[in-house]
Amino acid sequence: MLTRIFAVYTISATAWLLFATFVGIVLAYKFGAPDFGPGAWLTFGRLRPIHTNDTFYGWASIALVGLAYYVAARSSRTPLYSARLAWIGLLLFNLAAITGTIALDLGYNDGNLEYREWPWPIRLIFLAALAVTGWNLLGTVARRSTKDIYLSNWYLMGGVLWTCVIATVGVLPWYQHGLGQVAVSGFYMHNAVGMFFTPLALGTFYYALPKLLNKPIYSYALGIFAFWTNLAFYPIIGAHHFLFSPLPWWFQTTAIVFSVAMLVPVLSGVSNFLLTMRGQYGDMRHSYPLAFIFVGVLGYLLGSTQGTLEAFRSLQAVWHLTNFTVGHSHLTMYIFITIAIWGGIYALLPTATNKYPGQIGLALHFWMALVGSFVYVTALSIGGTMQGLDWIRGLPFIQSVVAMEPFYVWRGIGGLMMFLSHFVFAWNVWRMTFGRSAEAVPLAPALANARAT
Repeated sequence: MLTRIFAVYTISATAWLLFATFVGIVLAYKFGAPDFGPGAWLTFGRLRPIHTNDTFYGWASIALVGLAYYVAARSSRTPLYSARLAWIGLLLFNLAAITGTIALDLGYNDGNLEYREWPWPIRLIFLAALAVTGWNLLGTVARRSTKDIYLSNWYLMGGVLWTCVIATVGVLPWYQHGLGQVAVSGFYMHNAVGMFFTPLALGTFYYALPKLLNKPIYSYALGIFAFWTNLAFYPIIGAHHFLFSPLPWWFQTTAIVFSVAMLVPVLSGVSNFLLTMRGQYGDMRHSYPLAFIFVGVLGYLLGSTQGTLEAFRSLQAVWHLTNFTVGHSHLTMYIFITIAIWGGIYALLPTATNKYPGQIGLALHFWMALVGSFVYVTALSIGGTMQGLDWIRGLPFIQSVVAMEPFYVWRGIGGLMMFLSHFVFAWNVWRMTFGRSAEAVPLAPALANARAT
């Protein structure tokens, strides 16, 4: 039953990935052809929140929860606490995403709440899905047959429980007025990535990487240290999105200080992963699951370090409200979170189903996604910096729009490569679940050697 749950969660998430990124491609095209799709249903203001919310809550949430269930049960050496709760959670996640998409396209939204544009009754459905998931994960780990709680499960349980708190704060209405709304917006939108997606992705790393390398994680203690320092420093830093706003100056400064402090858990976690891989980097030549995880680790390092730099007032003055922030969000949500998910799925789903994707499919997916995302992020980072500098020099706003034209073209090229790679991923998922398996190949040379002995 665990295998079927993992497979269906992955298939459902993949469907949302294709839909959400198709909407993203339409949005990218509209930058070059603003008159394309003039109807109300295809306006930028409606499609953009559909793209972001479905990426967050359709693709990433469902995929990570599917991975979390598999990792929690396997690392605890016990059956999943409740298969029924897992199916109910999947239903609620999809119900929220479907109704949220329809509501947004019909123009019903809380448009001043980034990543919370869904009307509040739909957000309650998503909160219910989180609560069901949290209960199921806690129950699974509580029934473990091992003495200790494995490192991955700290991150998985923490991520879901923290997000239940964050989602509750995001729904309660009575203090979300004026500056209270600004503060809560920063709290919610930043923590949706750093306190939900990030812990679940890291928890997947801590299980999948030792499995691929057939060796223990470098340091359990370093992983726990990173866990608690992430909890200590991350929740408040969303306020750095509102520097120079009417929020109290001391509050903004605290967010900047804590943004710098976030280098502690980030460097601790990245060091732990890279030291675990020490001496086996060459295995990536033969193992695409390992290559995906390695790129995800680097994405975590680069995206988090870039976020720290963006928190400084001097750099925020250049980059805020420009396309640089769009590039940054894709660096974190794509090169870190999404590629981490793919690494986890390619590492663990074949062991669950005993079905394998082909090496050509893996190679196509990896290189198209990597090159496409590099082009995308690089184009928006350069173009966004030019935008900000134009504004500082006092040039007419239209000048910055004209200057962005070639970068929008490259954004479209990179985005198209990313989108096409998702169809390759969908084909690979089909082969790993209900389709015809490719010839079985070792997940990594180290694992092959261990099985041979």
